[in-house]
Amino acid sequence: MSVETVPDPEIVQQSDVVVKVSATAICGSDLHLYNHYVTTMQKGDVLGHEFMGEVVEVGRDVKRVKKGDRVVVPFPIACGRCYFCKAGIFGACDNSNPNGEIPEGLYGAQAPSAIFGYSHMYGGYSGGQAEYVRVPYADVGPIKVPDGVSDEQVLFLSDILPTGWQAAKRGEIKAGDTVAVWGCGPVGYFSIQSAYLQGADRVIAIDRFPERLALARDVCKAEVINYEETDDLVELLKQMTGGRGPDVCIDAVGLEAHGHDFLSRSDRVKQTLRLEMDRPTAVRQTIQAAAKGGRVSIIGVYGGMIDKFPLGAFFAKGLRMAAGQCDVQQFMPDLLQRVLNGDFDTTSLISHRLGLDDAPDAYRMFCNKEDGCTKVVLRP
Repeated sequence: MSVETVPDPEIVQQSDVVVKVSATAICGSDLHLYNHYVTTMQKGDVLGHEFMGEVVEVGRDVKRVKKGDRVVVPFPIACGRCYFCKAGIFGACDNSNPNGEIPEGLYGAQAPSAIFGYSHMYGGYSGGQAEYVRVPYADVGPIKVPDGVSDEQVLFLSDILPTGWQAAKRGEIKAGDTVAVWGCGPVGYFSIQSAYLQGADRVIAIDRFPERLALARDVCKAEVINYEETDDLVELLKQMTGGRGPDVCIDAVGLEAHGHDFLSRSDRVKQTLRLEMDRPTAVRQTIQAAAKGGRVSIIGVYGGMIDKFPLGAFFAKGLRMAAGQCDVQQFMPDLLQRVLNGDFDTTSLISHRLGLDDAPDAYRMFCNKEDGCTKVVLRP
């Protein structure tokens, strides 16, 4: 990682705007790039998909925002016109990703939408960890921010707040449900708050870092488990739920999951040797722990093929599973109002506020969980 001077972005299509960035953040998903688990990065790529700022240039076809507007920009780039966008599945936009053949070749699946600053497999668009950024399809993405609201109150509408919200929504939470959340990082933090807002009676949060567990317990009001302090996490969850297991299990970890059992160590070795693309520790445990007839929601990022997937348990218990990139545009208006109403704590998560020039050190610190780092916000 380095901080470089690059040419300023310009209007390319008349549906574009250019945003002068006022705040941007490092996402846990950025670490998959930093650690070389998501491929197709190229020298000089600008990272960052959580950002907001002021509109400073506007294409002539743009109707929803104007020069001088303060906006938050969603991380998926979506056209708003294709079949999937019209269905509200913005993370699967058919038109925004010009490099769709890359994920189709790697995964054998249809291409996802493009994402700001997230490799050429996801479109090759420059990201928002910059002073300025070009935003395509500006009538579909950016949402205007009311006056008097701080950047930090609304910045996370770009990704982790709606991502946590959709993680809970995909769990189809009913009043009185017990929800277990794997990972108390930024997405897990908002998944916990969202689960309570959607009717959960109990939320059990699982992690190993004290500062994350403290946020989950003290801010989000979850019961917490340090998985390194138990020999059998799945059995402990059953004991905590009367032998049944959680009604809803949310994987907010993804492809770099840790664990201390034999399979977790085996996954780490195989991933290091490129014999396996992802480490499925968390998703495996969600299936094993979920109550019969329960729901599994996967919002953590996965990149390819995995081994030791407990399909037998998934089938035998009659589970339902939902997964995928968040359809941020679908949820932004409602969640903005909820933020303004004070339904979410959006700022306690932030541990470090730094300048953009500090980004290389911030990446290292966030990746290695140094200095109690839970979330970094950068100011250009």
